[in-house]
Amino acid sequence: MKTINSMAEFASELVCVIPYAYWLHQQGKLEKIVACKDMKPFYYFCDDVEEKYNYRTLDHSQSGLGKVPNEWVHHNALAVFGKDMSELSGEQQSEANGVLDYSQWTPPPYSEYYKTSEFDDLKPYVVVNNNYNIEFGNDIKETIRFFDIEVLYKMFNYFTERGYNVIYKRPNNTEFSLDQNEMRTLNEKYTLTANVDGIGVISDYDLCDYYDGKVINMNKIESDYLYNELQMKLFSGAEGFITSNGGGGILCSYFDKPVVMYVPHGKELRDGYLTKENSYINKLSNNKVYAVLDEGNKSHYKEVLNKIREIFK
Repeated sequence: MKTINSMAEFASELVCVIPYAYWLHQQGKLEKIVACKDMKPFYYFCDDVEEKYNYRTLDHSQSGLGKVPNEWVHHNALAVFGKDMSELSGEQQSEANGVLDYSQWTPPPYSEYYKTSEFDDLKPYVVVNNNYNIEFGNDIKETIRFFDIEVLYKMFNYFTERGYNVIYKRPNNTEFSLDQNEMRTLNEKYTLTANVDGIGVISDYDLCDYYDGKVINMNKIESDYLYNELQMKLFSGAEGFITSNGGGGILCSYFDKPVVMYVPHGKELRDGYLTKENSYINKLSNNKVYAVLDEGNKSHYKEVLNKIREIFK
């Protein structure tokens, strides 16, 4: 019997740890999970979950990733080719990008398990998943993996004019265990704002209030559920997702629906990473991931909006 102990960053836990834990469960080999606070909903299949850690770490030696079959979220070249990534040809590297060892890897069926009628009065709705955090320890001004207020305005208008409600999710970093970048963002009190002509400085949360209840800030939903269980139940009923890459985007990909994923930087820009059938992002559920690869956000979100218009009509 196996005990899983993880305080890895959220994306790595979703991809490398949880599918391994669920595979162990299916084999009757899972004994216990030791994880971060409020992670029990992700391990609903385990009877013994200890929510021990108050923070996450990017330090591989402490995160627990060294004790699962896939230690690295972006590829497992050793399992695919029997060689380190640096030893592969360019063609082989393309084949390895985003591909893991799936021999002990089964994503849990979150969409099925968390399906509920509790939020049917909000349907049809889409989820816009956003984040605004320091990345790689850099100045917040260098962050580009987020949707700014101008494009949120365009998204909200598009969806509400076509009869959709919108669940807007952007954590304020008080909801769950944080990694080092999220902790610094919270401590330095960074918020997502813009100066709008005729209105003044508003936040993304303020923007939600302009849509007469059709755009709902997830942080304002009153519920007896803790944050992660609430989002899983909401996500299970969504018509689809608009998201940036990263942990939040990976979670959206667990729920069997279309996912427009905006990638302005990150390893997901690598050739074939998000587009191959055997990439993990396309094996998390019966989803359909529409990757918008826009390195450096050169299109200023134009490609994202075009993809939204193509998918959600």
